[in-house]
Amino acid sequence: MNPQLDLLQAYPFERLRALLADVEPADLAAIDFSIGEPRHPAPGMVTEAIIEHLHGLAEYPKVRGEERLRRAIAAWATQRFALPAGFLDADRHVLPANGSREALFSIAQTVLPPCAEPKPLVLMPNPFYQIYEGAALLAGGQPYYLNCGPAGQPDFLAIDEAIWARTALLYINSPHNPTGAVIPAETLAWLVAKARQHGFVLAADECYSEIYGERERPPGILEAAAGTGSLDRVLAFHSLSKRSSIPGARSGFVAGDAEILRAFLGYRTYMGPATPPFIQAGAIAAWEDEGHVQRTRAAYEAKFAAVLEILQPALEVERPAGGFYLWPQVADGEAFARALYAGQNVRCLPGAYLARAAHGQHPGRDRVRIALVGTLEECVEGAQRIRRFLASHSL
Repeated sequence: MNPQLDLLQAYPFERLRALLADVEPADLAAIDFSIGEPRHPAPGMVTEAIIEHLHGLAEYPKVRGEERLRRAIAAWATQRFALPAGFLDADRHVLPANGSREALFSIAQTVLPPCAEPKPLVLMPNPFYQIYEGAALLAGGQPYYLNCGPAGQPDFLAIDEAIWARTALLYINSPHNPTGAVIPAETLAWLVAKARQHGFVLAADECYSEIYGERERPPGILEAAAGTGSLDRVLAFHSLSKRSSIPGARSGFVAGDAEILRAFLGYRTYMGPATPPFIQAGAIAAWEDEGHVQRTRAAYEAKFAAVLEILQPALEVERPAGGFYLWPQVADGEAFARALYAGQNVRCLPGAYLARAAHGQHPGRDRVRIALVGTLEECVEGAQRIRRFLASHSL
């Protein structure tokens, strides 16, 4: 067996099931705030496109994806990130993926040098999406955790040059899961320059980029790269799971450096993660429509407004810049999650399951993540139960 498998930690939701296994929940309808799975209805035009193209079951899908899909993605990204016309070439700079998770994991296999000593560093925010850590370990790299400060993102400027010199891959996440914090455009531009200075790959996980309510649209790594006239060392990862509320489609893309994508395509040709033609048809419909995305943003904005009105008198919590999570501070995240489940049959995720102890700190131990992915009514009911729970429990 691959000995690197022994280095993997249990996934957050496995740990949550174990934490709550011996807890008898309150006799109330279950409300689950623990998993970031959008539960909005799938857009009608996406469903119709998938049904219309089910004949694609008789075809082998192309790893590069259909040309029309790549062009739809390039057109969307060009408009969304105000890129110069022709800057993002659909044939050279875009590769469809089976959701951002699959591509974020497998890119490490492509860009990390095998059997290198000392092990190349893979930098990632802390807290983080656990796929980054698993990708680093299974590709033979060494995870290096960048603790997120009060602003919700790492202090990239404080990283020692010796660390940058050993870096092979940097994962950034903006808006960040779980804090919702956005990396400013100036910092993105600085990171692009740093990647080129030291020759590492900058992998920007932007799957929450379209969930930002009525606030300013989060900037992206593609527009930061466009300011230099080059996509060298830069990759952006996007998904329809959050933007279009179709996590079951497992559809997204990676865009950026043509040479890295050429190598990535070679890797993926052997790995075989080609998107089925009918899912590609649904993805085309999704990327070509913004109306359903605007409605989705409005739905999340309504949930945040209602939930925060209930919780803020009892809990220090703010509307994040992006994403659909709340990240409140509590005394002990695991104890809070157990007691809330027992008292109100509401699940939330302990922040410790999304972070690691690093550099003398554990930036998740005293937090919980609350995912506002259900209906407005479910979120309001869940918030009211948390408020009742807080009235009889001290943090």
